[in-house]
Order: sequence, then structure tokens, then C-alpha cells
Amino acid sequence: MNKTSQGSTRVPFWLRWLVPVLLVITWLAIAGIGGPTFGRLSEVSSNDQASFLPAGAEATEAQDWQAKFRDSKEIPAVIVIENDAAFTPAQLGEAAALKGKLEALGAGSTVVGPIPSKDAKAVQFVVPIGSSDEVKQVVQELRDEVQASAPAGMRTFVTGPAGLTADLVSAFAGIDGILLLVALGAVFLILLIVYRSLLLPITVLFTSVFALTAAILLVFGMAKLGWIQLNGQSQGILSILVIGAATDYALLYVARFREALTHTTNRTAAALTAWKAAWEPILASGATVIIALLCLLFSDLNSNKALGPVAAAGILCSLLAALTLLPALMALLGRTAFWPFRPKLLPETEREPELVTGLEGQKGLWRATGSLVSRRPRAVWITSVLLLLAASAGVLQLKANGVPQTDVILTASNAVDGQDALARHFDAGSGSPAVIVADESKAQDVLDKTKATDGVGDAYLLADGGVPITGAPAAPGAPAAPSTPSVRDGKVLINATLNFAADSNEAENVVVDLRRELKKTDAGALVGGVTATALDTNTTAQRDLVTIIPVVLAVILVILMLLLRSVLAPVLLVASVVLSYGAAMGVSAFVFNNIFGFPGADATVPLFGFVFLVALGVDYNIFLMSRVREESLKHGTRAGILRGLAVTGGVITSAGVVLAATFAALGIIPIMFLAQLAFIVAFGVLLDTILVRSLLIPALAYDIGPRIWWPGKLGRAGTHSAASEPAAPEAASAEAGIR
Repeated sequence: MNKTSQGSTRVPFWLRWLVPVLLVITWLAIAGIGGPTFGRLSEVSSNDQASFLPAGAEATEAQDWQAKFRDSKEIPAVIVIENDAAFTPAQLGEAAALKGKLEALGAGSTVVGPIPSKDAKAVQFVVPIGSSDEVKQVVQELRDEVQASAPAGMRTFVTGPAGLTADLVSAFAGIDGILLLVALGAVFLILLIVYRSLLLPITVLFTSVFALTAAILLVFGMAKLGWIQLNGQSQGILSILVIGAATDYALLYVARFREALTHTTNRTAAALTAWKAAWEPILASGATVIIALLCLLFSDLNSNKALGPVAAAGILCSLLAALTLLPALMALLGRTAFWPFRPKLLPETEREPELVTGLEGQKGLWRATGSLVSRRPRAVWITSVLLLLAASAGVLQLKANGVPQTDVILTASNAVDGQDALARHFDAGSGSPAVIVADESKAQDVLDKTKATDGVGDAYLLADGGVPITGAPAAPGAPAAPSTPSVRDGKVLINATLNFAADSNEAENVVVDLRRELKKTDAGALVGGVTATALDTNTTAQRDLVTIIPVVLAVILVILMLLLRSVLAPVLLVASVVLSYGAAMGVSAFVFNNIFGFPGADATVPLFGFVFLVALGVDYNIFLMSRVREESLKHGTRAGILRGLAVTGGVITSAGVVLAATFAALGIIPIMFLAQLAFIVAFGVLLDTILVRSLLIPALAYDIGPRIWWPGKLGRAGTHSAASEPAAPEAASAEAGIR
């Protein structure tokens, strides 16, 4: 279709109305089914420990053995009643009277307790909760009952694995509603400012929300069939990722649609022209993110494996919505979408200006940026690299070795306060013992070796129902200790109470010592429990970082080579986003340590930050360089770089701000991991958008010239080749000096 005829070309009825209407109706049907599913994700979501465990770790194997010793999937709640003075006999009697009420509420095995502390200022109960699906409800009932029935003036806590799980579930409660509303509100406000139009932001958000309903429907189905394991962490990231990615893709399409409307009065022709121009970079961008996310399947952590396919499904739906629903809506709305600032039809002579320098027809910020890049390309890219390297130095201060479980929740938590109360009055590891699986024939030797290990306060074999075989008189109100351990498939369980808090580094060191020493006595001995799980999770996360990063980089490099038909440009683009990632992590480490005062970072934070920042950072380089290549074919590489920078500058910057805002919304969920990921991705995206994509890449490409496309056609001699290209100003000056 030539330029002259575009304004008057007639498009068949089926293409003008039938196809767009059918696409919109199809998406309405998807939303009608997927929308109600949004509130049902909790049915297939789990926040218990198993959903985050490393699949092949020793702690996970030990947990599987523990399950064989239980008749149900019980999870223990530890109740602590604390007083400023020692309990009187009457008060101990009141506490003992609680036991029957707790057994009725826990609906699990026999309650152990009350167990008085050595200083007599606290007592504790261990209440097994019968089903992990009811943890939040049962824990709240326990808290209400203990608070109402405990002796007057005493402080009460429900902690332990059940209490912490319940508070974690409560912290994730805002994911279904508040998080989405905050993200959509932020996106709408940004789009309103960018486009100064009411209808267009609504249309873009309409596309994003419909993409989310499709993603939720797809994820719900996969989880229901047991193909994936969904948790609150991946559920929250799904909503943010879909809204951000769908909006980014929509902005790229809208920019090409607006540009097409300056060439034709036919809205359908403009929609088709925009689609033909936008589908390749959008598809390449989406494919890059999808494949990068699916690389998380190589992880041994269940939480990582869960996020990979969940987030990839979200990006797939974002792609489909941006390439089908949005073009259909634009084809129906035409210029009306931009009201009151509708794009005007340009005179034919102004539609494709002849470029010499690449700055022709440009004005404002992007003309100034292009002028800076063209005048001092080498100084610009070297300065940019030095700034990024300086920021990357902060990575050395990143403490991503895991954080205590009690620090994960950022709001007030009864369970966290209960852990502090336990540490004040009982052995520091009380309530969360190390669990040892040993061969029946070597049980006594393993028990003796466990007791002799530094850092172990006490250890005992377990009978049926988890009752300890201590050989000591039973605590007041507790059942008499049995004399025979429970045996399953030739294995017994041993509980070891550590002298250190279960989520401390000292406790992890004790687990390392136990594993080393016990295997000398029983080669098949396993050490599990809360501390061992944290240790194995951190170790696995470090291994994943080394394994998955090269795979992600290789995949992205191949996609860029196919898209740009070049080797050198993709290598430089990948190197730039890796450098940008390092800078983002360095600044984040400084902020976490010195501003937010976080005690550390989850061990999975660097990997998640890498996957999102590198994949999403490459997105913007794809948007830029695909347009630069298009312009270079017409005007030559250096003019094409400046033209590509100018025409994509506004849309990519808007897309970066939108994505940063949506990820920043994760910070409203009071979970340390999500708060840290929110800052890393939001800051990293802005850094990549403002510095890397606007200055570093254009300046580096301008300095290199046509060779940036090596070994492709654009990098060889011929039209707009190195021989006919104007040299960069700095290079020209150098040549003049030599002559």
C-alpha cells in the first residue's frame, strides 16, 4: 500500500467491523469466565513451608519421612503464656485447665503441656493443628481462647510453624484486591499524564485487565490439574507482571498506531500498519521474558519452579491481548481514542523526512539527547559505563544469605513476638527442634551422638503422636512419657532442641555439624526441621544463581541475534543489561542496609532480580534497536540511531515508568522478599530506561557505526555502509588531526 493511496483505501467490511468485533467479544467471554476465578485462586494456592522447599534437599527428604510418622498433615502451634513474675501454683492450675479447650480447637493429636520455663515466668503448650488448610482460622481461634482463658494480666502468644504460617497468610491477604487496585491506579494516572486523554488510558487498562483475567484462568486451571504449585509470592508477582507487561506492549502498539494515523485517514488501515510494525518487537520481547522465566524450572527450589510457569503464562496472555484485543479496539475507535488531542494527517512531504544527521524534525528533550549522543558519543557511553560500574560496587555489601523467619513479615506479628518470648524463657530452639531421621538399629548411637554435639541442648526419641521419650518425669498436666519409639520402615525420629534460635546462623552451623557427625554413625541419617530447611534453601538458591543465569543470558542472546540479524549488537545489548543489573543490585544493597535497615535479603532475591531486570531490560533495547534497524535500512546507521532514539524515546520512557510503578506497588504487601523485589525491579527498570537505553546504547552504537550490525547486511559494504556513513564527530576530529 503506497503513501498516496493510504488515505482513501477502502477496507472490506469483514476486516473493518466483523473481525474486530469478534475479537472483542471473544475477550469479553474470556473475562467473563476468568474474572470470577480471580477470587478463587486461594483455593489452589498454598503458603505452607512445602511450597517453598528445595525439592531435592536433605531437609525435604527428612520432611517426607516425618509425614510417615503422622496420621495427618499436622502443623504444630506453640502457645506461650508469659508473666512478669513467677507463676503461682494457682496460676499454673489455671494454665493447665486450658489443655482440654486447646485440644478441642486444634483438632489434631494430643496437646503437650503446660511446660513451665526454668525461671517459672512462662509456660508453653504444643498444639498440633489437624489440617494445614485451616491454619489461619484455627490459629485465630487459639489466640482468642488463650487470651480469654489465661490468668489475668498475662501476655499470650501463638507462634511456632502454625503461628508464623497464619501471620504470613494474613500478610499476603492484600494480594487479591489492594495490590491490584494500587497498580491499576498508578498506571492509569501515568497514562493520563502521558496521553492527556481519558479514553486511551481506559482502553489500555482494559487490555491489561483482560490479559490478567485470561492469565488467572490459565493459572487456576494448571494449579487445579496439579501441573504447577501456586503460592502467595507467585500470585502477587503474576498480577503485577501482567499489568506492567501488557501495558508496555500496548504502549508500543499505540505509538505505532498514532504514527500510522498521521499517514492515513482510514482507521483500519492504520491499525493494520501499526500491527505489522509492532508485532515482531512485541513478540520478540514477550518470547524473551517467557523463555527467561521458564528457565526457573531448572531451579531446585519449589518457590522458583512455581513462579516460572505462572509468570510465563501471564506474559503469554499479555502478548495475546496486546496483539489481538488492543488492535481490535483501536480499529474500532480510530482517532477517537486520542480525544481531545487527535493525531492530524500530515502532508505527504512531511511523512518520511530525508535524513542527513538524523536530527531533522526533532525537538525538545529527544533532540537534545540525540544532539549530545551525536556530538560526544564516546564520552557519553564511557561516562555511562563508569557510573554503572561505580554503582555495581555496592553488590559487595549485599547480604543475600537469607533472613530469620521472624524478619520476613514487616508488620506487627503475634507469632514473631511469641518467638521472642520463647527465647526469653526457654531453650532458644524450643518449639522448632531439629528433626533427625535415623535407622532403628542405630537409634541409640545416633541419639548419643546428637546429645554430644556442641549447640544441642537436649535430644530425645519420639513415640507415636510425637510424644517425646525423655526418661524424665512428665511435666505437670502432660501425659506420661512412653518407653518405645515409633518406627516406620525401619526408621525412627529424634528431636534435637538447639541452644540457638531456629532461624539464626549459629543454629545453621549446628545443623551442618550434626549432618557431618551423624553420618559417621549412620550413613543414612537425615537432619531436617526449620533450621535445616532454611540452610538448604539458602544453599540451593546460591547454586541456582550460578546455574540459571548463564542459561537465561544464552537464550536472550539467541533471540536478539534472530531479531537484529547481527552478532555484535546483541552481545553489546546483553552486556549492557547485565551491567545495569549489577548497578541496580549495588544501589539496592546500599538502600536495604542503610535506609530501610533490613537485616539481610532472601537468598532468592538476586536470582529473581536478575530474571526480571535482564529480561525486562532487554525489552526496551528490543523496542529501541528494532526501530533503529528499521530506520537504518532507510537512512543509514548513524542517522537511523538518532531517528530511532527520537521516535521511541517517549513511548519507552513511559513504558519504563509504568513498569516501575507497577512493581513498586508490590511494596504494599508487608513481606520482606516482595518489598525488596519491588525496589530492585522498579529502580533497575528506571535506570535501564533513563541511562542505558537513552544514552549508553545509542552513544555506543553511534560510535561504532555500521559495524554494530556485523556480520549482517547492514554491517557490510554497500548502501549506507561504513564507506558512505558520516564518521562520528570525535572520530572525524581524530582523523583530521592525523592528516
